[in-house]
Amino acid sequence: MKKRCATYAVSLIKDDMTIGLGGGSTVGLMVDLLAQSPREITIVTPSFDTYRLCQEKGLKHQELSHVSQIDLAFDGCDELDYDLNALKSGGGIHTHEKLVGSMADEYILLVDQSKYFQELPFNLPVTLEVLPVAVSYVKKSVQALGGQVCYRTSSAKAGVTISDDGNYLLEATFTKPNDLAKLANQLDKIKGLIDHSLFYQVATKAIIASSNQVELIERK
Repeated sequence: MKKRCATYAVSLIKDDMTIGLGGGSTVGLMVDLLAQSPREITIVTPSFDTYRLCQEKGLKHQELSHVSQIDLAFDGCDELDYDLNALKSGGGIHTHEKLVGSMADEYILLVDQSKYFQELPFNLPVTLEVLPVAVSYVKKSVQALGGQVCYRTSSAKAGVTISDDGNYLLEATFTKPNDLAKLANQLDKIKGLIDHSLFYQVATKAIIASSNQVELIERK
């Protein structure tokens, strides 16, 4: 299903486009396909793994800081609802991914049917990127919204996990909220919380793959 999803996504890419690519295995398959049928495109990515793969495949890429507009951006997610709101949990690069989504004319999420829900189930925590000096305040504020907050840790290093920009990564576990828009807005307003991995009304389209078809969905 991932290969089918990646193939459909690549079919949307035309010469002379600036393309944003996130992280994950489906995006990795897109890079492989682009290398097999080269186009005159420029790729930007917030993902180190995707950046390194583009280098290995000889694809033209540019630093995100040198680009002000993106034609199409593609990314994965962990949960997607029928309104194309998404929850991302794994990568911890959501701040940069949201920037890419805002810069893009179309921000397209790639998922298989198992990750597509009528409403986000919140089976995974919301990742928070937090200024180190604001950790106590942000934890208290998120707990007041009903979130159970903990530091993100990694077996690769001792202590709290640090973002690419040197900030702390925390995880907030919520029961499924009654009002998704309200939760997103409340999180957005917390000072010191740089950004969170709840993507409310960020994606414009989604490519959803099942065992027998691929479907392009537009946000209503």
